[in-house]
Amino acid sequence: MIPAHWLAYSREDDGELLGYLDDGDGGVQARTVFGHALGATGERADAERVLDSVGLSYLAERWLLTLPDRDDPITVQIVEASPERLVVTSVDYGFEGDYGTPFTLEVPVSASRLRPERSM
Repeated sequence: MIPAHWLAYSREDDGELLGYLDDGDGGVQARTVFGHALGATGERADAERVLDSVGLSYLAERWLLTLPDRDDPITVQIVEASPERLVVTSVDYGFEGDYGTPFTLEVPVSASRLRPERSM
C-alpha cells in the first residue's frame, strides 16, 4: 500500500494519476503509481515536472524483476499498476518458467526487487 504521507499527483487536463510526491527530509521525490523513484530528489516543482514529462510512459517499459531463488533478474512487462498492487508478466525467453508467467507484487515495490531495464 502506498504510504499515507505520499501526495497523489494527477495530470491536470484529465485527472489521471501519474504518480506520487514523496516529501522526505532530503526534498521531494517523484514516484510512479507503484512507488518506483523517478529522477532526483529536490524541489516539489522539479518532482512535478518529472511526473508531467514522464507521464505514464514507464508502464510501457520493460523492467527487471529479482526473484528470490534466481541469481539473475528476469525481464518483465507491466500489465496492471495501481496504488494497491503491481502485476507484471515474464517476457524473458531465458527464464525457466513459462513466458507470460504473472507475478503480483505489493506496492510500493522496492528498487532491489524491480528496476527499469534501461535508465529512465
